[in-house]
Amino acid sequence: MKYIVCEKPGEFILKEKEAPVRKENEALLQINKVGICGTDLHAYSGNQAFFTYPRILGHELASEVLEIGENARGIKAGDKVVIMPYVSCGKCIACKNGKTNCCTNITVLGVHGDGGMQEQIVVPADILLPSNNLSNDQMAIVEPLAIGAHAVRRAAITPGETVAVVGCGPIGIGIMKLAQIAGAKVVAIDMNEQRLEYAKEKIGVEYTVKAGEGAAEAIAELTNGDMCTAVFDASGNKFALEAGPSYMSHGGRFVLVGLSKGDLTYNHPAVHSKEMTLMCSRNATTEDFVHVINVLDQFPTESFITHNVPYTEMIENFDSWLKPETGVIKATVDFNL
Repeated sequence: MKYIVCEKPGEFILKEKEAPVRKENEALLQINKVGICGTDLHAYSGNQAFFTYPRILGHELASEVLEIGENARGIKAGDKVVIMPYVSCGKCIACKNGKTNCCTNITVLGVHGDGGMQEQIVVPADILLPSNNLSNDQMAIVEPLAIGAHAVRRAAITPGETVAVVGCGPIGIGIMKLAQIAGAKVVAIDMNEQRLEYAKEKIGVEYTVKAGEGAAEAIAELTNGDMCTAVFDASGNKFALEAGPSYMSHGGRFVLVGLSKGDLTYNHPAVHSKEMTLMCSRNATTEDFVHVINVLDQFPTESFITHNVPYTEMIENFDSWLKPETGVIKATVDFNL
C-alpha cells in the first residue's frame, strides 16, 4: 500500500509498504480523506515542538472499516467512521476525572505516532465513532471542529452572550459557528481582511474587527462599552494572546485555544479588576466529537475546504499551502482513488 512520510523538515516522500494487520480490540481502516492542519504544516516546516522524524502525518481523517471485532458501539465492516486521534491511558488522574483530552500520557495519531497519510491504518476500536450519515469531506473536518466544540463547552457559553474569537483560521472559524449554535453573538478578530470577509459571509458572524491598535475600542463601540463576556484566542500569536483580556468584559472568561511556545505577560491589576477567569482548552473528548457530528449540517463544509488534491499530487502542492496568498482555509487529500 502507498503512504506519504515526512522524512525530515521540508521533505515528503511517497513510499510503499505491506498493509497493516489488526490485533484484538483494533480495527483495520481504509483512509479515504485526510485534512491538513496547522500541526502538519508546522511539522513540515520543522517548528513543531516535541516532534520526531520520520513521521507519517495526518489526524483529521475520513475512513471506512475493513475489519473489526465486536465492539461497544456496534461498528461493523463497511461502516464509515470518524477517528478520534487522541489515544489516552485511561488510568491517570485526568482520565479518571473524564478529561481524556489532557491525559498525562496522551499520544496523538500523526504527532507522537504515525497518522493517516496512508491507504490503510490500524487503530484501537474504541477511538472510532460511526459516521455513515456524513460525507468524506464532513468526516475530515470533524476533528478540528471538535476542538472548537470543546472550547465552547469549556467556556459554558449561554444564549445571548457576545463573544470574541481571535483568529479566523480553521479552529477559530469552527469556534465561531459553534458559539453561534450555542446562541452567542460573535465578534471575529483577525489581521487578514479576506478571512474576516469569509467569517462574515459564510459563517454569518455579527461583527468583524481588524486586529491591532484600536481593536479594543472598536469592540467597546460595538458592545456599548460592555465588551465580550468570553474571548477565545485561536491564533496562538503572542501579541494576540496578551491583548485578549482587553476585549473581555468584567467577570468574563478568556479561553486559550491557540498555543504559543513562549511566556505571556499580563498586567495584574487590569485582569484582577475584571475578576478574569483564564482557562485553557486542549484537544477534545468523545462528547465534543458527537456534538459536532450532530450539528455538522449547519456548517459550510463546501466553502471551508478550499483546496483538495489526490495523494499523488500532495507533495507538489504542500508548499503552496504554507503561503497566505494561496487563500487556504482547509486543504484535504484524497487517499481512496
